Amino acid sequence: MNSLLASASPPPHQLYNSKTTMPFSTPSTSRKRKAEDDELHPDIRMSSVSPTSSPKGHPQSLPAIRSIKRPRSGAVGRPLSLSRLLETLDTDALRGVLKAICDNHSAIANEVEKSAPRPSVASALDVLKNYENRLQEAFPFGNNPSSDYSFNRVRQPLMALLEALNDFTPHFLPPNESQVSFSLSFVDGATDIIHRLPNWDNFQNNLYKQNAYEEISRAWILVLKEAGKRAAGIQLQYDGWDNKLARHNEQAGGRLAAVIEELNSILGWQGRNPSQQAQARDDIGNIRQELLSGTYGVNFPVKVGPW
Repeated sequence: MNSLLASASPPPHQLYNSKTTMPFSTPSTSRKRKAEDDELHPDIRMSSVSPTSSPKGHPQSLPAIRSIKRPRSGAVGRPLSLSRLLETLDTDALRGVLKAICDNHSAIANEVEKSAPRPSVASALDVLKNYENRLQEAFPFGNNPSSDYSFNRVRQPLMALLEALNDFTPHFLPPNESQVSFSLSFVDGATDIIHRLPNWDNFQNNLYKQNAYEEISRAWILVLKEAGKRAAGIQLQYDGWDNKLARHNEQAGGRLAAVIEELNSILGWQGRNPSQQAQARDDIGNIRQELLSGTYGVNFPVKVGPW
């Protein structure tokens, strides 16, 4: 009887009492984990940690980082593009490049001549004034400006100016130029440039200026004849070209006397004294004003209406 009680199991309320009973364990499972085990099986250790056991709560997914690979190439020299190259050229350099291309390719030269805008009187005179400025800048300092030494120093820009005058003047003459007003304006400005040409001590050096006066005198006569064909030369009469030409002839030392004679023959003032010429200009001016205002013929004793 006593043996049966001794072998009987403990009552149910003492089955899980930690003081009376201990859970079954073996030495292999109760021993402490060594560092060698973690080193031998790192994947087991990491897998034993559940993501749900993290104190931070739900895991946050990191954004994907795109790796941009740039080509690693060293500095390599290369020429400029055409547009960038043209930006570096000034007006003279660009003009030189275009002229060289036109000289080598006649088809391109013809296309440029057709496409280029017609030069105006102001632009042509500006070009001539640039040549004149180069001439003035070429004079040596501290020397006689009319000496042979000065002439030799400025000979090249002087020839360039005279050559430009010979090239531009025919362009503004009839029949190439149909507007008489443009022709008159150009030869007027070109004559002023010739007045400012230097005078030299050597007679031979002055022949260049003398020839320039002869050329511009022939140009004046051609333009005046063309102007006289249109409206009986009323433009010459009203715009005061007689006074302008008189001033030019005075500055030229009488070298434009043939131009004055041609103007007088066109206007019909030969043999008139200055007071008669002034009266004729006033009459023409009054008639023009009446025509423009519509009052011409109002004071004439002419009957208007049915007869």
